Parts: sequence; structure tokens; C-alpha cells
Amino acid sequence: MHVLVMTVVHHPEDARILHRQIRALVDAGHEVTYAAPYTARGVMARSWVNGVDLPRAAERRRFAAVRAARKVFKSMRDQVDLVVIHDPELLLAVAGVRRRPPVVWDVHEDTPATLSLKPWLPAFLRPPVRFLARLLEGTAERHLHLLLAETAYAGRFRDAHLVVPNETWVPDGVTEPGDDRIVYLGWLSEARGVHEAIEVARLLQPYRVAVELIGYADPQSRPLLNEAVTEGLLEWRDFMPNDEALKRLDGALAGLSLLHDEPNYRHSMPTKIVEYMAHGIPVITTPSPRAVELVERYGSGVVVPWRDPKAVAQAVLTLRDDVRERHAQGARGYAAARANHHWPNSARRFVAQLEAWAGVKG
Repeated sequence: MHVLVMTVVHHPEDARILHRQIRALVDAGHEVTYAAPYTARGVMARSWVNGVDLPRAAERRRFAAVRAARKVFKSMRDQVDLVVIHDPELLLAVAGVRRRPPVVWDVHEDTPATLSLKPWLPAFLRPPVRFLARLLEGTAERHLHLLLAETAYAGRFRDAHLVVPNETWVPDGVTEPGDDRIVYLGWLSEARGVHEAIEVARLLQPYRVAVELIGYADPQSRPLLNEAVTEGLLEWRDFMPNDEALKRLDGALAGLSLLHDEPNYRHSMPTKIVEYMAHGIPVITTPSPRAVELVERYGSGVVVPWRDPKAVAQAVLTLRDDVRERHAQGARGYAAARANHHWPNSARRFVAQLEAWAGVKG
């Protein structure tokens, strides 16, 4: 099976797209052409995919990227057995094209709910854009195959669709959590707690607990992070490929998830929490419902109030001083991740479903 995978919004090294789904397809013996914004993001395609460069869709500059993706789609429609798209913008790139292979839309997030997180979209435009997003989703469901990243997204659609959760690769074994470094892995923005993370670093500095942030920052957050680095408050590694970034979790005291109370986060499981558990470190999270459910069910971390850096710093220091509890939380989280959130368990269902839609045998 030859699969065309396309994104113009996500980083080409996106964990869900490249390190989970594409890797699962390649491991199963299938060929993948991966069209993504390599040049715009300053990276090269991995050797195990056929890379096609696309422009990046960012803020209000999206039309050129969608047009380029549509051109790639039309040029390759007779060469591939299946197409997987990862952005709602790309619904426009495949719309109305005749004689096309089966197209799968992987629904990463609650698209209408994310509009409140886009500062470049004026407030007066959000209601009509939200309406158009709902309309586009309904049209996509009638004409395409859908995969969902969260069970909570099912209520937005008429029919049942396969859920391919944001799980992770869980290593065969991990080291015990240390006592002098906390980490954050993921996108950095105001709504994801960048201000709180910087203040936590400031509060922990006298206690010699280092704060390490790993991830791409939005334009509003980058100056704040650069200033914090200059002050010596924290270390910011910017974007790292997922397979490299995950290694930085090993031996940390705890992992942070400081999401704000936003509509798009209320029904989503933060992937970073599963990644922290998979690497045997305690989780410190704000009380988004899915995060609380995960941490409390497995006893794998601590829940702190929204936007409360002092509570986060106190949780860090408590874990630092309680070696037995720190190790116990890390061990419980690792065991739960290995048993319930190990990506290969879902990878088989994902590949089998794509094979069925393409009409080929695995």
C-alpha cells in the first residue's frame, strides 16, 4: 500500500503524524509519501519516507499552502492507494477532486473550540468561522473517512469513527526520577502555561531545582522565554524531534502540564502526561478533566490549581523531599502507561483500518 500523508499546519516531526502513524505504516511494510512544510520548519524528511515540501499555513497566511497541497494531491492521486490529511484546512485541498483515492481526515482537536486560542483571528469573526468549521466537519463526514484522536470528539459527528488515541512509545525500562530538574514537553503558549512555567522557575531558583522547557513557542511567548533564558531562570530547548525530546524526560524530578481552562483542553488528554508516565516521572498538572482522571486513577502525580505557580513550586519541593513518594508515583505511572497507553497496541488497529479503507491486504 502506498499512502500519501499531508499536513501544512503541523511540524513535519509531529509526534502523532510521523513518530506514531507514519512509523506504524512503514513498520508494516507500506510506502509513505509525506508532504509537509520541511523548508519552512528548517528540517529534512526522514530517510524512511518520500518527502514532498509544502508551504506552511500560519495565522492568516493559509491559502498558498492549501493551494500547493491541492496540487500535490491531484498530481499523486493515481499513484497512491490512500490519502491521510491532518489539518481541517486540507479539507479544501481535496474537495471536489474527481477520480480520487480514499481520503482519511485524522481529527486532532476540537476545531471550533480552538478558535478562542487564535489571537490572530478577530473576535467578531470567531462565531461565523466556528459555524463554517462545523459545516465543514459535517461535509467531511459525508464524503471522507474519519479518525478521532479523542473519544470526546465523537459527539461532534453523526456516525461512529475509529478512535486512534495519542499514546506513546513506552520503553522497556526506565530510571527512577531524580531530585534536581523538572521538565515540560510540548507546545509553549500563554494558554499552555508559559507564564506560569517561567514564574515556577523563578520560585525554584533558590532551591537549585532546574526547569527545562522543550518545545516550539508561539510568537507571543518567544520573547518571554528568551528573556527568562538570559536571566538564567530556565533552559529552553525549542523544538526537538519527538524521539530525541523524550530522552530528556529520563531521570527528571517531575513533568509539568500547566494548561489553562480552555474549551479545547477540557475533553482532551494531554499527550505530555502519558509521555511523562511512560518515562517514569511524576506528573504535576492543572485540573483539566482528562488530566485529573488519568493522574488520580493511576496515582501518578499531583493536581494543582489553575494558574498557581506557587502551588506548582510547592508540589515540586514536596516531591523532591519525599523520595519514596516520588519513586512510587513514577513507578505507578510507568506501569500504567506500559499496560494501557503503549502505542503499538493501537498501531495495529490503525494500520488495519487504513488497509481496509484502501482495499488492500496487510
